[in-house]
Amino acid sequence: MNELVEFLCTGDHPVEVSSREKTREGIKEAVALGQVLVMFTDTRGGTEIGIPVDPDRSELRGLEGDNGPTEIRLVGDLTLDYVPVTCVARIDLTTMKGEGHLELREEQAQPQPEAVSKQPG
Repeated sequence: MNELVEFLCTGDHPVEVSSREKTREGIKEAVALGQVLVMFTDTRGGTEIGIPVDPDRSELRGLEGDNGPTEIRLVGDLTLDYVPVTCVARIDLTTMKGEGHLELREEQAQPQPEAVSKQPG
């Protein structure tokens, strides 16, 4: 396993929603399209990951109205740098920031979307 995946599988890390989706409506639209971009900010240069949102494992009630919960939980399976993982991120809808981590998973029969880390230099 590479260093990035190992690091993100160890404890929670600060995340923030991608700048294109930094509103409640923006996240709602991204969820409807099936993927939310989040940035793990404590990696060298930051690591942006597209979480393919699994609605059955995610907690999305905070997107339903302005008076509900102010936090959502995004869960989705993907492959990062050739390693099958589950990404879990909790996002505060007032700040568009939160915490997240990766969990290693066994390879499944169906191929998952490939995500390659984007780190400058």
